[in-house]
Amino acid sequence: QVQLVESGGGLVQAGGSLRLSCAASGRPFSNYAIGWFRQAPGKEREGIACISASDGSITYEDSVKGRFSISRDNARNMVFLQMNNLKPEDTAVYTCAAERASICTLKSSEYDYWGQGTQVTVAS
Repeated sequence: QVQLVESGGGLVQAGGSLRLSCAASGRPFSNYAIGWFRQAPGKEREGIACISASDGSITYEDSVKGRFSISRDNARNMVFLQMNNLKPEDTAVYTCAAERASICTLKSSEYDYWGQGTQVTVAS
């Protein structure tokens, strides 16, 4: 079993930045693709960024391109999401997830393990 725990959420003003962390226990990240997802109240969950296990290739959802940056530190079993120029519409619960695959996707159905999420609130 792999456990994922997110941290770093909070309240920030529009235009500000936050850095989210995803820490894994039980197994290393080295053979897992990792994704970040978010879900606002009453909205469907959407994938916003992922990073592959094999070569570190990265995919972003269009709405966060140029603002968010995903990275991983396999030695620490951690993945990060740097969020810059935050907008009120970024307000959501952010969750990291892992899949036993080399290449990542932004499709939630592909992921095997999920964290509980961390709240990000962006005030206008």
